[in-house]
Formats: sequence, C-alpha cells, structure tokens
Amino acid sequence: MTAKEAFEYVDAKKWSETSVYERLYLLEEIKDNLKKHADELGQLELENKNNFAKGAYYRVPECLAGIVYPLATIINACVHLYESLSKGKMPAPENIHQINDTFYDVEVHPLDIKEKLLANTQTFHLHIEGKPRQINPLEKKAGIIAILGAGNYSSTLEIIKALYLENSVVIFKSHELNKKTDKIWRKVFAPLIQKKAIAFCDFGEGKNMTQLEGLSKIYFTGGYENANIISRATETHLISECGGNNPLIVVPGIRDWTKKEMEHHANHIATAAKLNGGALCGRPQTIITSKKWKQRAIFLQTLKEAITKNTPASGTYYPNSDKIKEQFLEEHPDSEILKADCNCEPECDCESSEFIFIENVAHDSYAVKTEAFCQIMNEVVLDVPDDVNIFLETATKFCNTKLHGTLTCMILIDKETKKEHQEALLKTLLDLKYGSIAVNANPVLIFLTPFLTWGGNEDGEKLVSGNGNFGNIYCFENVKKSILVDHFMSLGHILRTNQKAYDHLTKHMTEFALDPSWINLTRLLGGVVIDSFRGKDF
Repeated sequence: MTAKEAFEYVDAKKWSETSVYERLYLLEEIKDNLKKHADELGQLELENKNNFAKGAYYRVPECLAGIVYPLATIINACVHLYESLSKGKMPAPENIHQINDTFYDVEVHPLDIKEKLLANTQTFHLHIEGKPRQINPLEKKAGIIAILGAGNYSSTLEIIKALYLENSVVIFKSHELNKKTDKIWRKVFAPLIQKKAIAFCDFGEGKNMTQLEGLSKIYFTGGYENANIISRATETHLISECGGNNPLIVVPGIRDWTKKEMEHHANHIATAAKLNGGALCGRPQTIITSKKWKQRAIFLQTLKEAITKNTPASGTYYPNSDKIKEQFLEEHPDSEILKADCNCEPECDCESSEFIFIENVAHDSYAVKTEAFCQIMNEVVLDVPDDVNIFLETATKFCNTKLHGTLTCMILIDKETKKEHQEALLKTLLDLKYGSIAVNANPVLIFLTPFLTWGGNEDGEKLVSGNGNFGNIYCFENVKKSILVDHFMSLGHILRTNQKAYDHLTKHMTEFALDPSWINLTRLLGGVVIDSFRGKDF
C-alpha cells in the first residue's frame, strides 16, 4: 500500500468501539501466529545479519530473543492490563512517594506472579513530573499513528503499544533492511489487518507517511539526522528514539572489588557491548572512571580480556559501520584493535569481529561527541579527589554537558558503597538527564521491560536521542525517566561466557514469553543455574 492508501484503509472509529474482550482475543490470535512463524522469523533475521557481517556470527536463538521475545512480552503485558480493565481497574503500582516539589518516584512491578519471580532481585521505578496520573487507554481519543520501524532489529512491538496503550490504529513501514521479515510480520498481524487496525506500507513510503495530514502521532526509531528532518517537515507530534553515546559510570568503591567481581562485571560489560555487533541503541559506549581509583588499571585489563578471550566474537554488520570505525581510528590513533577468536570459516570476514577500545580520551574528543553504533568503546578518566560523592557529582556533570545524547546510562556500584552513599546515588539518579538509568544492570533490559519507558530526555532541547517514549503498561503520564536497579552480583546479569549456555538462555527466554507457563519458567530459571557452571566452549 501507499501511505495514502494505508491511511484510508485503517479505521480508528472501529478500533475505538472494539470491546476489551475482543481486544484480548486478538492478542491471543497474534501470539498464536507469532508462535507459528517464530522459527521462520529467527532464520530470516539470522541470514540477514550473517550476510551483512560476512560470517556465521549469529544464531537462531539470539535472533528470536531480539525480535520475537520483545513482541511476545508486550503482548503478555497488555493481556494483564486488559484483564484488569475488564474488571474496571487500572494496575496498581507497588509504591509512590514524592521526591521533591517537581518529581514523584513510582515503584512498579511485573503484573504476573511468574514474571515477578523472573525479575528476582530487580526493582523498577518511574520518575514522573507532577502528581502521578494513570489514564485508561480505552478513554483516550482514537487516532492514527504512523510507525517507521528500526533497522537494527525487525521490531514490531511499537504496533502493540500504539493499539493497546494509545487506543490508536497504525500505519506501519518496516526498515528497508528488514524486507524479508516484513512479509512474515504481515502474516503474524493478519487478524489486526483484517480488523482495519493496521496497514503495512510499501518500502519507500516513509516520507509520504510522515507528511500525511490527520495523523495523531509519528513513532520513529533511527538516526537523529532523519528524526530532525521529519520534525522540520511535519507539525504532527513526533516521538523518536535515536540512540546516543551511552555512559557507563564505574563508581570507585569504598572497598576493593574481588577478582570474581571484577571478572563478572568485565564479562557483563563485554556481553552488553558486543550484542548485535554493537548495533544496539542501549549499549554502553563511554566508560567513566576515576583517576584515583586504584583498581582502574586492573579493571581495564580485565575488560579487554573479557572482550578478547572470555566472550565470543560478534559480527559488526550495520551499514556504514566500516566508515565509522575508520573515522574513530583516524581521530584516535592510539586506539587498540582487540580481536576475539571468531572460529573462522573460509568465507568469514574477521575484520567484522574487531573491537576498538580507546583509553583515556579527551573530554571534548570525537569519541565523546559521537555514537559508534558498532563494536567500539572508549574511556573517560575524571581527575577528582578520592571521594565517591565528588566523583558522582563530576560524572553527572560530564554526562549532562559533554556526551552525545540522553537515551540511557549504566552505573556500576558495589553493595557497601551504595549503602554508605545512598543519598549521593539518589541525587545522581535524579540529576542525570537521561531517559533511563540501569544500576548494576544492562540498560537494554529497560527497553525489554513493558512497565518502564524507553526514550530520550530532551524536552525543549536539541533533538539527539529523541523526545517522549512509546508508553508503559501502567499507563502513567509525564514519565521523564525509568530506572532499573539490581544487585551488584546478580544471576540476572547476562554473561556470554559459554555459547551453549547463551543459546539455552535466549531460547528459553523466548519460549517463556510465547508461553508463560510454570514449566517454561522452570526451564528458564533452572537452565540459568545449571549453565552457570559451564566453562568456555568457543
């Protein structure tokens, strides 16, 4: 369909009149279709990425976790939401307290007991401007939302969010990189297409979609340059997610990290930085350390070993990554090129698995001002006194004033330091101008958590990481920031130190999302425990 044909096909009034029970039935139909076509989606995603990466880096289980798991998860969350709405209730948060004159902290939780068990030691918070207010999606004015899909993943979860959280029908266009999976998504969403709740646009119709009159919103995932072009060309409300140069703040502890803790977090960071060949909006890029931290050198060396020896090679595949890599090497000639064993096949391009690491870059350098979106990490060293409070204050100022973007931030802080400097940490969480913050966790988990929000924190400022977010399952308005907190040492940390274990984890995650039964939860949690004893197998 052309953009105009898609706009004329969908029927917002018809969707607004659809009952809660029919909407629930449609969700189950979509999930049944997703189960039916999951393996095909995973295989096509694998072929696409391995073709671009020129090597057999990607496997079906991780591809399923990248595109099927997020959609199944938001479907499950919407089922719980609408079951609650059918009883005349909105889901209730765990706790609400006022932080200051402007912001409230709302603690939320999974809506299902099995998912609560899965969350384990994690806690979840929304920072809301003004008195917290939930809006029943059924009471929202029906509209039409145009969605331009991401390129790095064949993502469609925004479709469900628009329909079930905004009460709006959707015209959708996949990214050109995802032409093969687009055909399958049309089969998955067939019941909603027949309902005139969704229309898929042809490739090349992106510009025409954004210039349609009568849209209520535009959802865009992609580069900030294109987001700015869209913003200037339309008066329609644009909600965009455009990535950024995300910081990892390593808080110097009041006690030394043990060897086990050091290796654990090095593997945790290396796993996060290599996901999807680095083409991941939420991956940490700029590591912020203290010059006075006596374990800094050990930390950096352990991290490099995690990248080269303790986690398997990943293939950089996203278009123009080679040019970005060349530019980083030119701007930073002291860069280290780290190489992991990629178990080469004859046709493998080993260069796609190279990882660029740059220590102690200048605070106004190219590496600070640029999002890599590939396998590149850089370190910024803060020359501050050996004081946790001063370090956190200085790191916050650096992130807010120097780094490119406001999407997400990762903080590592040990239990004892966190307890002793709780007030300073809370101030840091409030002051950091990011749309989301993960404390002792991979920020990507926030994207995958339907009761949190994902997006930049740039209202009224230059558009870099984006404005607004695609909603949350609790339907709170005016959310400015989402925060996920975990233990310093947690079973919830994904460590890709054994390929078989990682395949099991991603496979069981997707199976549980598609069928959240007690048996599948047992397989998932039991597998995590058993596989934690596996050694290196690559």
